[in-house]
Amino acid sequence: MAKENLSIPRGTRDFGPQQMMVRNHIFSTIRSVFERFGFAPLETPSMENLSVLTGKYGDEGDQLIYKILNSGDFLSEVKPEDVQNGHKAMLRKVSEKALRYDLTVPLARYVVMNRNTLTFPFKRYQMQPVWRADRPSFGRYREFYQCDADVVGTKSLICEVEIMQMIAEVMERLEIKDYIIKINHRQILAGLADFCGAPGREAEMSVSLDKLDKVEWKVVADELIQKGFSETFVQKLEQLRTGIISFLSADFQKLKEEMKSNELAAKGFADLDAIVNLVSGFPEVLEKMRFDLSLARGLSYYSGPIFEVVPQGVKVGSISGGGRYDELTSVFGVDGIPGVGFSFGIDRVYDLLSELGKTSAMPSSASKVLVVQFDENQVPFYLSLLSTLRKSGISCELYPEAAKLKKQFAYADAKQIPWVVVAGEDEIKENVLTLKDLGTGTQKKMGLLELVEKLR
Repeated sequence: MAKENLSIPRGTRDFGPQQMMVRNHIFSTIRSVFERFGFAPLETPSMENLSVLTGKYGDEGDQLIYKILNSGDFLSEVKPEDVQNGHKAMLRKVSEKALRYDLTVPLARYVVMNRNTLTFPFKRYQMQPVWRADRPSFGRYREFYQCDADVVGTKSLICEVEIMQMIAEVMERLEIKDYIIKINHRQILAGLADFCGAPGREAEMSVSLDKLDKVEWKVVADELIQKGFSETFVQKLEQLRTGIISFLSADFQKLKEEMKSNELAAKGFADLDAIVNLVSGFPEVLEKMRFDLSLARGLSYYSGPIFEVVPQGVKVGSISGGGRYDELTSVFGVDGIPGVGFSFGIDRVYDLLSELGKTSAMPSSASKVLVVQFDENQVPFYLSLLSTLRKSGISCELYPEAAKLKKQFAYADAKQIPWVVVAGEDEIKENVLTLKDLGTGTQKKMGLLELVEKLR
């Protein structure tokens, strides 16, 4: 039989035990912060009806949704004219379901379906994989985990303030120091398009502006001209560009003053001022916040403040982002349920910690103790010892064979298990155990109670 060329799909990854220990650490850190801020867990299916997902992410986002072919003879309903009419006409007949693109639209669907039984404001967090048919590259995957926290049912900007606090707390607990939280407002972008002479065209403008973190202004300017924006529009837009600036800077105040006559922009700036005012009592959070007029975020359902968390001095891009979406549930026929939320991309966070050199020291095993096996006849004793340690909350394991000590110690070292318990014939007779610290190489004989206390 020919040997198969085994591989996995591009844009996906395997995670071995050591990688999973890091990822589980990230998950538990984020989960604990979410729960401390009063968010409750939620899960939704990996697949949704295609009609639920399409039309929520803009044309570009819709093209990245993974569709699932109908089971059975899915081509039986397709006619030659359907093929001639293009893929959209044929799609309706061959696919009714799709893998979720994000966790926010499924949340909106869940809220609408359960609105009569939920307590509002509804605060939920969700930690599940999503799929996008994107072009794979560094930090960009086709399958990745998102950790979302959203508040649905209130327009209070206190929610945005608490999001800023949650971001700062997660970053602190993951020991990520150098980052900024970029913030903008969708109404400022709408006001900007209006102010520069192209009212209602903020979506087209924003798609180009959002590229400024990757390309020079000239590239963006040329793209805007190609889209039909006037030279005057582009020149005026360039004059208003601020870069990434502090909310306390003179440049931010100057921009507000310059655009104060525009009603849309004024509303957006008023929201940002209110958020900054509330955050001012938390200087460690405020110092990370920056205004970025070019920040647009591609998802079309955002309607208010939008934000991204961007580490500095590394190749990894933004690791978190979100915003307010006061009209999202209206696409399912229910108005008046505003929401705001954000998401950490676990895979980006993992890549960041790896780039910062914070993952190599993490163990590849949950075990804190390895019990060495000297003699197969003593296995009942070893199993009893393991039971005692585990009941005391100590993760441990027994080497499964009576192999040479060097091999057993090498096993513990390879898995970065910090402690080894030796119970040979002499120790068992004396009713003691030898505890060896693999980090320092020191060892000491002690009784079981002392051993448990030491390890705890």
